Amino acid sequence: MFIPQEFIRKKRDNQPLSKEEIAQFIHGVTDGSVANEHISAFAMAVYFNGMSLDEKTALTLAMRDSGESLRWDLDGPVVDKHSTGGVGDVVSLMLGPMLAACGAYVPMISGRGLGHTGGTLDKFESIPGYNVLPDTAYFQKVVRECGVAIIGQTTSLAPADKRIYGIRDVTATVESVPMISASILSKKLAEGLDSLIMDVKVGSGAFMPTYARSVELARSIVEIARHAGVKTKAVLTDMNQSLAYNAGNGLEVHEAVEYLMNRRKNPRLHTVTMALCIPALTETGLAENELEAAQRLEEALSSGRALEIFARMVTMLGGPADFCERYTHYLPKAPFIQPLYAAQEGIIASMNTIAIGMSVVGLGGGRIRPGDRIDHSVGLENIIGLGAHVDTQTPLCTIHAKDQHSWKEARRRILAAITVGERIPEVKEVYEVIG
Repeated sequence: MFIPQEFIRKKRDNQPLSKEEIAQFIHGVTDGSVANEHISAFAMAVYFNGMSLDEKTALTLAMRDSGESLRWDLDGPVVDKHSTGGVGDVVSLMLGPMLAACGAYVPMISGRGLGHTGGTLDKFESIPGYNVLPDTAYFQKVVRECGVAIIGQTTSLAPADKRIYGIRDVTATVESVPMISASILSKKLAEGLDSLIMDVKVGSGAFMPTYARSVELARSIVEIARHAGVKTKAVLTDMNQSLAYNAGNGLEVHEAVEYLMNRRKNPRLHTVTMALCIPALTETGLAENELEAAQRLEEALSSGRALEIFARMVTMLGGPADFCERYTHYLPKAPFIQPLYAAQEGIIASMNTIAIGMSVVGLGGGRIRPGDRIDHSVGLENIIGLGAHVDTQTPLCTIHAKDQHSWKEARRRILAAITVGERIPEVKEVYEVIG
């Protein structure tokens, strides 16, 4: 008989846990025989004592196996990407169709906004009718026919993770690298992947507080996934400023469509998108080397094939059939739109990117409480970049708000978050690739 207290005591005392013990614990999490108190105590013991690679892998696979796992019979590799989240991180909307245009299949299960970070599902819900929670059979049909489907986590995929995460969120154990790794990978491995690309953010808007911790998380995820038989690379990318021109759900969808149309590409966003797409092609054999991968991806964009796939995915998942032709008509518009000007002359020296993200939350573009309704029309447009020269006639961004009061509150947050100085800061997009 499995006794949770004994299992917890072993981890508390830093004794090794067997694969069988971990599987029994997760089985109890899933069927309810393990109490919330047991989960909380285990998470805290892991927070302080960590886990070995074998333990992390066993935990990840047990959480994966707590629900169904997808099976595929396709003529190309099954690939996905996951980001630790940031501000203006709209990469998934372009990456999925771009990879599909190059012969990959992308069953992307995404999340909602968390704290200052935007959520891919919230972005897609800016599109009228888009269904982020289709049943599994239809999800697989869209992937087969379009090459990509971007949806939310269903109750049948990794249900143990959902329960454990809810308890970690209120017990100060979210930052545990083993638990973060297992949480991310249990859902991703349930997708039946051949290859995974991780985007681990670094900087003032990153989830992990230091570069060293971001590296630790990246290495942990790569090690576990490879131990579980999935080819994985992690790319450390910059989040010391907004990744895209825009931040806010509808505004980011607008930017993604224009990117796929080859109308307007933020160079920083394009660099990161390509840095994540290229290893997805080389790891799966869809390209022999990085040069060929880059050429195929650029062709997917310039030919319009990636845009065509995005449009078809939107339509199959319930969005308007002419969304990409009339996206400005369909995307919501905020009632109060005004630029915010710099308060002094100088150079944009630094940015508190978390505060920038929280200004979007304050406008109504994110959640303060779990059940909060999101305003998809609000956000920041044309956010200024680090190193830009400004004076009092230079817009720092254009704020899209529901009214003048919320505009003024966002103005206060943004001005406090941006430092104007005299020196041009060092700006990077990609730091290193692990795996």
